Amino acid sequence: MQSTDSTSPTRFPAACRLRQPVGIGLRAPHYRELLALPAAGAPVGWLEVHSENSFGAGGQPLYFLDRFRERYPISLHGVGLSLGSADPLSREHLGSLRRLIDRVQPMLVSEHLSWGRIDGRYLNDLLPMPYTDEALAHCSARVAEAQDRLGRRLLIENVSSYFEFACSTIPEWEFLAALAASTGCGLLLDINNIHVSAHNHGFDSSRYLQAIPRGAVGEMHLAGYE
Repeated sequence: MQSTDSTSPTRFPAACRLRQPVGIGLRAPHYRELLALPAAGAPVGWLEVHSENSFGAGGQPLYFLDRFRERYPISLHGVGLSLGSADPLSREHLGSLRRLIDRVQPMLVSEHLSWGRIDGRYLNDLLPMPYTDEALAHCSARVAEAQDRLGRRLLIENVSSYFEFACSTIPEWEFLAALAASTGCGLLLDINNIHVSAHNHGFDSSRYLQAIPRGAVGEMHLAGYE
C-alpha cells in the first residue's frame, strides 16, 4: 500500500509522520519478524490493519497492535461496516470501531464502497453497488453518518466486481468522485480492483484513473493477484 499525502489531517502525533510512503498490510505471520527489526531502520513505513481483527477486549491481535502502534503509523482498514446496505448502520460496529480509533489514533481510517449485510445477516463478501442517483444519495448519507459518529474522515475503497447492475446509470469512477465531493470523504484507490473490473466489464482503466480527483486520494492499494 502507498499513502499519497502524509500531511493530510490525521490526528496522528506529528513525531510519527511517515518516514516513507510505502506500507504493508499487517498479517499474523509478520508479527514477530517485524518486532525483531530495529524501528529506526525498518524498510516498512507504516502498517495497514484490518479493523475488525482488533474489536475484542483483548487477545493476540490487539496485544500486537498496541506494540506496533508505538513503532509505526497505523492505517485501520475495515471490511464489515456495509456502507451500501439498506440495513441501518450497526451502532455496535461503529462503537467498536470508535473505541479502536480512540485507542490506536491511526493516521487513516478506511472502508469499502460495498454492501455485505441484509436483514441483519452478514454475507462473507464485499458486494458491488448499483450506480444510480438513488444509491449515491443513500451512500452519501451513510458515509456522512459514519464520519460523524467516528469523528474521523473516512477513505472509501473501490471494490472489484464480477457483474454490473442493469439499472446503473453512473460510471463507477464518477460515482466515487461524486461521493467524495458530497461527503468530504477521501478515497482509497485500489489499482488491482480497477484492473479486474475493467477486464470484467470492458471499460478503459486509464479513463477511470483520469476521472478520479487526485486531492481525494489518501491511500492506494497496489497488490496484484495470481
